[in-house]
Amino acid sequence: MNNNLQNIPEHIAIIMDGNGRWAEEQGKERIYGHQNGVQAVRNAIEAAGEAGVKFLTLYAFSTENWNRPKEEIDALMGLLVKAIQNEMDNLMSNNVRLQAIGNLFSLPIECQNELKDAIEQTKKNSGLTVVLALSYSGRWEIVNAVKEIIKHDVNENEITENSFATFLNTKYIPDPDILIRTGRERRISNFLLWQIAYTELFFPNILWPDFKKEDLFEIIAEFQTRQRRFGKTGAQVQSEI
Repeated sequence: MNNNLQNIPEHIAIIMDGNGRWAEEQGKERIYGHQNGVQAVRNAIEAAGEAGVKFLTLYAFSTENWNRPKEEIDALMGLLVKAIQNEMDNLMSNNVRLQAIGNLFSLPIECQNELKDAIEQTKKNSGLTVVLALSYSGRWEIVNAVKEIIKHDVNENEITENSFATFLNTKYIPDPDILIRTGRERRISNFLLWQIAYTELFFPNILWPDFKKEDLFEIIAEFQTRQRRFGKTGAQVQSEI
């Protein structure tokens, strides 16, 4: 791991893409890729915890994923329940807190219950917070925030970027410093659209099941060499570090 303890990203978000293609390249069913992707999730969580990252958001299931074949959706939901059950001991022993964002009420009731129990069991953990984005999309979140603003009858003069953000699913989570997308694609795919305005983007040329701890460490090391200007001059930013 990189020994540079300066400028550790507070929040890393990952679009975990490439499970299906990974399986197909090996002549297997797509669900085989999702099953092997669980180990990559474990790798990312362990690496983020070791690096001192505070938040890790994983794009686990998008609103668009509901358009996949029912057989694949059912298998994914079953895998989600099983993965949460199997990882609880690891989450507790590593002081990891679990949270979730998205339209969670659209999930099967078994998934909702398992997720709710896991969030409750880990809520007092004070280490890395792992956020699962389930039945989530950035556009859905923004539209949902607008509906909430209307429902609360907020005066238009009171609506600012900061106040708008309080109606988002991520209101208690800082914006990502890093967004990683695996899968050999270079798209955002409707993920955290509001939150990634100044996020550093990384597109490693690997499929998700091949993601190792070292991959995350290398991305963090490269992040530490980047100069984040946030619309300011280089000199201004340098003075703030």
